[in-house]
Amino acid sequence: MSLDNNIPVQLVDPPGSPPDGDGSVQVHLDPEIDIGQAQVFAVYGKGGIGKSTTSSNLSVAFSKLGKRVIQIGCDPKHDSTFTLTKALMPTVIDALEEVEFHSEELQIEDFVHEGYNGVMCVEAGGPPAGTGCGGYVVGQTVKLLKQHHLLEDSDVVIFDVLGDVVCGGFASPLQHAERALVVTANDFDSIFAMNRIAAAIGAKSKNYKVRLGGVIANRSEATDEIDRFNAAVGLKRLAHFPALDVIRRSRLKKCTLFEMEPCEGLEEVQQEYLNLADSLLRGIEPQEVTPMKDRDLFDFLGFD
Repeated sequence: MSLDNNIPVQLVDPPGSPPDGDGSVQVHLDPEIDIGQAQVFAVYGKGGIGKSTTSSNLSVAFSKLGKRVIQIGCDPKHDSTFTLTKALMPTVIDALEEVEFHSEELQIEDFVHEGYNGVMCVEAGGPPAGTGCGGYVVGQTVKLLKQHHLLEDSDVVIFDVLGDVVCGGFASPLQHAERALVVTANDFDSIFAMNRIAAAIGAKSKNYKVRLGGVIANRSEATDEIDRFNAAVGLKRLAHFPALDVIRRSRLKKCTLFEMEPCEGLEEVQQEYLNLADSLLRGIEPQEVTPMKDRDLFDFLGFD
C-alpha cells in the first residue's frame, strides 16, 4: 500500500511469521538491513521526560571515550539532535521526497549531518500526521545507513524514540537494538509509562535480541519511587541526573552539557554521563522484568 504522497508503506505480519504480541500488526525487520557489529541502544520514556537531552549527551560521552557514534532521532518533530548540530536537520523522509523516493539517488550528506565531537546525526522523521507507519521510516533510515556503509564504520548506534509506545511502528527500533534504556522521573506518570514500555520491550524480546538494560533517572532530586518500582518488577537504575538548571540552559543554548561553561554541578553531571557510557560499553546484563498490570500499578503508585 502507499500514502497519498506516494510514501510506500508495508504493514505486515507475513504468513507464518511469529507474532510480537496479541493483536500485533506491524512492520517486521528486514534481515537484509541488520545493523551488524555496532552496539545498539534504544532510548524510551514518557513524552517530555528528556530522552533527547539524555541521548545527545550520552552520544557525546561515547565519542569522548573514543567511539564512532550515530544518533538516530525517531520522532516526526525531528528535534533529537539539535543540541549536537545547533539546528533542526532535514529528515530522511524529507530527503526521500526530494528524489521521489528513489533512494539510490541520495548522497550521505543529504540525510547524515556531523554534530559536536564527530557524532553523526540522523533524523528519521515520520509520515504525515494521521497516515502511514513510523516503523517504515525507521526501516528506511537503517537501510540507507547500511547502503552507504555507515553502520559498519560505527561503534555505537543510539535510537532516540518517540515518547510513548502506542503502536508497533514506533517500537520498531527495538528490532535493531541490543539494549533498551528507559528514561524516567520520580513521579506517577513517568513510572506508569515506564511500566508499559517494559511490557513492549518484553513483547519484542520474544522474537528479537533486544533486552531491557535498565533505567535512567532524570529531572528528579529523589529516586525513591523509581527504586521502589524497580525492586518490585526486577529493574535496575543505571544513572541519575537531577533537575539541574545547567541542563535546562544547555537546551536553550542549543548545545550539549559538554560544551557549557563551568558552573556548579556541571562536572558531576558530565562525569555521570561518562560513567554511564563506560558501563554500557563494557556490557550490562539484561533485566528480567515482570511488568505490573495497569490497575496493580495504579495501586502500587499511591504516593502519600
